[in-house]
Amino acid sequence: QVQLVESGGGLVQAGGSLRLSCAASGSIRSINAMGWYRQAPGKERELVAQISDIGTTNYIDSVKGRFTIARDSAKNTVYLQMDSLKPEDTAVYYCAIDITSLLRRSYRYWGQGTQVTVSP
Repeated sequence: QVQLVESGGGLVQAGGSLRLSCAASGSIRSINAMGWYRQAPGKERELVAQISDIGTTNYIDSVKGRFTIARDSAKNTVYLQMDSLKPEDTAVYYCAIDITSLLRRSYRYWGQGTQVTVSP
């Protein structure tokens, strides 16, 4: 079994910052790509940022220069540093981690979601 636990969401004023964390634990053989998605009310879930197992990152255009994704492989944790937040960043944020288990089975695991609300 693998578990993901997210933390770090909350309410912040426009221009502020938040840092999201997502830690994986359990029967983990290896971790591949790690990423953050978000879903705003009435909208589809979208990929915000992703980091590969070798540290290659990519971002959607709307967050480039404001958000930074990072990973700590020793802690099986992925972070999303969000600066210069805007009201349009308001959404539920989900981490997604591609994990190969000790039984050599690979799945994408999802965090429980954390609310990020940015007030004008």
